[in-house]
Amino acid sequence: VQLQASGGGLVQAGGSLRLSCAASGGTFSRYTVGWFRQGPGTEREFVAAIRWNGVPLYTDPEKGRFTISRDSAKSTVFLQMNSLKPEDTAVYYCAAGSNTILSNSRQKAGYNVWGQGTQVTVSS
Repeated sequence: VQLQASGGGLVQAGGSLRLSCAASGGTFSRYTVGWFRQGPGTEREFVAAIRWNGVPLYTDPEKGRFTISRDSAKSTVFLQMNSLKPEDTAVYYCAAGSNTILSNSRQKAGYNVWGQGTQVTVSS
């Protein structure tokens, strides 16, 4: 599986963006797909994931603001981000795991395929 992330950009605080992660070359529907982000000088951190069975996972700060969904027919996972804050500024990466389990779905180690990042910049 190869992943292509897109949809980043510059937005004002309070605005919205929808990121897309398009997959090719594999049976995408059986993968858990996650979004991670990395700001300047910070570690790459978990944002959200959707398991192969459609169950979404979020971190507490993003719950209610971000929504992850998947369109299996198009082999694409979306991350709808609303009420964006300047601290959401980061490079966002999508990742897929063929053997991801619930206990490692929020960890980088749970994913074995990574796409390139897409920059999200939120101005105050």
